[in-house]
Amino acid sequence: MSGSAAKARDLTVSIGQYSAAGRKDANQDFHGVLVPPQPALGLKGIAVALADGISSSAVGAAASETAVKSFLSDYYATPDTWSVKTSGQRVIAATNSWLYAQTRRGLDPHDADKGYVTTFSVLVLKSRTAHIFHVGDARVWRVAGRSLEQLTEDHRVVVSAAESYLGRALGANARVEIDYHTLGIEAGDVLVLTTDGIHEHLRPRDMVSMIVAAGDDLGAAARTIVEAAHAAGSPDNLTIQIVQIDSVPEGEPADLLGGIDGLDPAPLLDPPADFDGYHLLRTLHSGPRSRVYLAADSETGARVALKVLSLDLRDDPAQRKRFVMEEWIARRIDSPHVLKAHPQTRRRSHLYTVMRYVEGQTLTQWMRDHAVPELEAVRGIIEQMAKGVQAFHRREMVHQDLRPENVLIDASGTVQVIDFGATKVAGVVEGDPRIDAAEILGTVQYTAPECFLGEPSTPGSDVFAVGVMAYQMLTGRLPYGGQVPRARTRAAQRKLRYVSARSARPLLPVWVDGALRKAVHPDPARRYRALSEFVHDLRHPNPAFTDARRASLLERDPLLFWRLLSLVLGLVALCLAALLIGRPIR
Repeated sequence: MSGSAAKARDLTVSIGQYSAAGRKDANQDFHGVLVPPQPALGLKGIAVALADGISSSAVGAAASETAVKSFLSDYYATPDTWSVKTSGQRVIAATNSWLYAQTRRGLDPHDADKGYVTTFSVLVLKSRTAHIFHVGDARVWRVAGRSLEQLTEDHRVVVSAAESYLGRALGANARVEIDYHTLGIEAGDVLVLTTDGIHEHLRPRDMVSMIVAAGDDLGAAARTIVEAAHAAGSPDNLTIQIVQIDSVPEGEPADLLGGIDGLDPAPLLDPPADFDGYHLLRTLHSGPRSRVYLAADSETGARVALKVLSLDLRDDPAQRKRFVMEEWIARRIDSPHVLKAHPQTRRRSHLYTVMRYVEGQTLTQWMRDHAVPELEAVRGIIEQMAKGVQAFHRREMVHQDLRPENVLIDASGTVQVIDFGATKVAGVVEGDPRIDAAEILGTVQYTAPECFLGEPSTPGSDVFAVGVMAYQMLTGRLPYGGQVPRARTRAAQRKLRYVSARSARPLLPVWVDGALRKAVHPDPARRYRALSEFVHDLRHPNPAFTDARRASLLERDPLLFWRLLSLVLGLVALCLAALLIGRPIR
């Protein structure tokens, strides 16, 4: 099998594979390859899978077939936003659970040697990276000069020269430990997958010689190697897959977003006007990055927010990509607390985005109207906001620009997170790591301290932004004033001092202030790992925050500390002055 020469930016491969029962009555090995079309090729990559069912089990063949077929179907059904690692590990873990359950329902539920057990090795090729998942004693190799470099570790426990057993296999236990690692690939690289029936009976350099001798016919090379292993006395099933990298994408994968990023940007228009099946009613927002119109869909009458790119950014490929990504992301999140994209029912003539229109106000406007809000009102907004942000995190996305202007509250009180132009998507970054360049995309007042050190943003960075907004709603201030953007070294960040929210709201419970402090901690390792924990602590007293002995007054309320210190020093000065005045002169 060979990959056809597709577009210049596509990953293309040539593949040869062969499998035989050998001296056994049945072939319990199973293998498969899936080379999807775009955009799945760019988003998920090419999958090559190999499994070897254990010979002691009558259902070993069923186990290996299930493992390969499940991966090749379920992996491509995982969210486009997930990384290869997350998608692969979750699919393999689910398959392991199913195989283990089948054994437990069988005639020998406690004997893994007779159950649905198999080795399993997967090679996922995405952009310029090979992702390897491995359980068992099949092997993944890379051709290195005249020999093979083994890329996986055999999970086989050797008892003696005559006895050994699999230490790890798919379906052997309720949970499976999966080896995972990556390596860069280039055009011309050759990767090889083999079962033990092959590599236990042929030398790596001999296999390479056979691959080289076959030239471009990798299928013939695979068959030759299987026959050579059989002739060398192999008593087992024999399977080999040979993958040659023909070309790798130089940048981002072609057609990653379905081709709409190749359109010319929509022109700036003056409402009222008709454009591409929409009737533009008025301008909602005009900023340095975009212009947003309130429009009506001419087919359905639905009101939408139609956004076009500003004139200054139209020639910037990175800005165009982020602009297109916003609607792409919206179509992959289903949450009542995340703004949805308007259904696309017709072909577009230009580049623009269309989102549902929400009648309401931003959190910035809400804070102006509620200068001293009730704690319960703030909790309600943060809880809804957290649900929206967690919808991003579940799909391995970081919003990166959470701020009051990007939070909408409609007339019914429903909170929605908007504006995904800065969002980092793990699955897309894998396709082109340059997308994750160390640049600050959000508003600096809400950007986590680690981002100013050039570190990549994480879900913890979004936790910081939500914590800052909660603090601001309650106090009208920022927890570190304007110091965070100036602290661009670790030493400077260690000097940041949290200003207790109780300095502005003395009646605020100590434990609520403790939750705010932890949410906006400068050190991400000491911050909440998940927004759900922060939301819980805002409503339920955490004993760690109610014990005043755990933190000094300087840490808990630096403003009060310095006021008291100034008072004490003033009193000491007065006492000294009184003593000097009352002392007789000699």
